[in-house]
Amino acid sequence: MLGTDEKSGEVCSARITSLMMSLAEARQFVLRDLSPLAPVSLTLDEALGCVAAEVVTAREPSPRFANSSMDGFALRALDTEGGSVRLRITDSIFAGDLTTTHVSGGEAVRIMTGAPIPEGADSVCRREEATVDPDGATVLIHRAVLLGEAVRLVGDDVTVGQALLGPGDEIGPALLAVLASQGVTSLLAHPRPRVGVLSTGNELSDAGGELAPGKIRDANRPALLASLRQSGFTPVDLGIVGDTSKEIATAFQRGVQKCDAIISTGGVSVGDADFVKSVLAELCDNARSMQVAIRPGKPFAFGVVPGGTPLFALAGNPVSTLVGFELFVRPALRLLAGFQELDRPTILMVLGCPMPRRRDGKLHLVHVVGAIHDDGRLHIERVARQGSHLLNAITEANALAIVPDGEGLDVGQMVPTMILDANQLNGA
Repeated sequence: MLGTDEKSGEVCSARITSLMMSLAEARQFVLRDLSPLAPVSLTLDEALGCVAAEVVTAREPSPRFANSSMDGFALRALDTEGGSVRLRITDSIFAGDLTTTHVSGGEAVRIMTGAPIPEGADSVCRREEATVDPDGATVLIHRAVLLGEAVRLVGDDVTVGQALLGPGDEIGPALLAVLASQGVTSLLAHPRPRVGVLSTGNELSDAGGELAPGKIRDANRPALLASLRQSGFTPVDLGIVGDTSKEIATAFQRGVQKCDAIISTGGVSVGDADFVKSVLAELCDNARSMQVAIRPGKPFAFGVVPGGTPLFALAGNPVSTLVGFELFVRPALRLLAGFQELDRPTILMVLGCPMPRRRDGKLHLVHVVGAIHDDGRLHIERVARQGSHLLNAITEANALAIVPDGEGLDVGQMVPTMILDANQLNGA
C-alpha cells in the first residue's frame, strides 16, 4: 500500500525529500548514478545515430588498388616532361575491369574514373587536357603531367589495421559508409533508449471531437513523444492515467517492464491531487521531489527503480514540460545511449531587444528567436511571450536564453543561449 492519503494529498513516506536547489545540483542528482545501457549487436542500418562500444579496425586497405580519380589517359609522366606530346593509344580500361595491359614508353591507355591503373603507368592526364586524333589511334597530351597525378594510391584513405571507430564514437552516415566499405555488417553499440511517456490528470483527454465539460486535450504527451523521436530515442506511448496513486503506480510498473526510462507529466507540485512524487517514493530507493530554482519548470521529481530504470516526473504546464525535457531528461537519455556530449550547444548571443525580469532567486529559461547576422554573430531577435501555459507562443523559438537572477538584460548584452534548432538560425 502506498504511503499517501489520497484525500488530503499528504505524503506519509519519509523516503522522498522536497528541497529548493540549484539547476546544477538537480542535474547532478539526476546524472550521478546513471550509466550507459549495455551494448548490443546492431546491424549497420540499426546503428546509425548510435554510439559504438567496441574498436573496429580496417580489414583491408582503401583504395584496395591504385585507380584513376578521373576520366582521361593513363601514361608515364616521364613521357610528358617536354610538354606537348603525342602517344599511341593501346587499350581502354573501365571501372570494374581486370586488366593485363602494360604501358610502355610512348604509350597511353584510355581510363575511366575508378578503373585500375595499368602496369607501367604512373599518372593520368584528364580527358579535357588531351586531344584524340581523328583515327583514334593516338592522343595529343597538351602539357607535362606530374608524377602520380590523378592516381589514388593503395591505402590512401584507410590502411590495414587502422582503427575506424572506438567506444564513444557516434555512428554517422560517413562512418557507416566506411564500415560498409570494409565489409562490416554489424557491431557492438549502445542501443537507443526506449522511453515511456505518461500523462497524469483527471482533466486530460485524447478525444478528437467535442470535449466534455472540464476536460482539456493532452498536449504534453504528443510533445514529449515527438521530442524523443527528434532526439534519436525510441518513444513508447504509455497513455493517460487518472489522479490516483494506484493508477499512476500501475502505469509506472507497466512501463518499467518494457522501457529503459519513463517520463511523466503532472502531479509533482503541492496540490491535493499531486500523487506522482509519492508514487516515486514507493517505487524508487532514493527518489527526490525538488523545487528547482528555475522558471519555468520549478517542480520536478526523479528516482531510479531497483534494476536501474530512471523515472522523470516533470511539471504539467506544457512549456515547463518542454524545458524540463531539455534540462534533465534529454541529457540523461544521451548518457544512457552512451554519448559523451550530453547537452545541446550553448553559445553567447547578442541581445537585440530588452529582456526585463525581476529578482526572484531563480534562473529564467526564456524561449527566443535567434539568427546569424551580417556581423557573423548570433543575435536574439525576438523573445517569446512568457508563461508556462503559453505553448503556441514558443512554436517559432529556436533557442533558450539562460537569464541569471537580477533586474534583466539590455540590448547589446551577451546572453548564454541553448540552441534548440540550428537549422533555423539563417542569417537576417
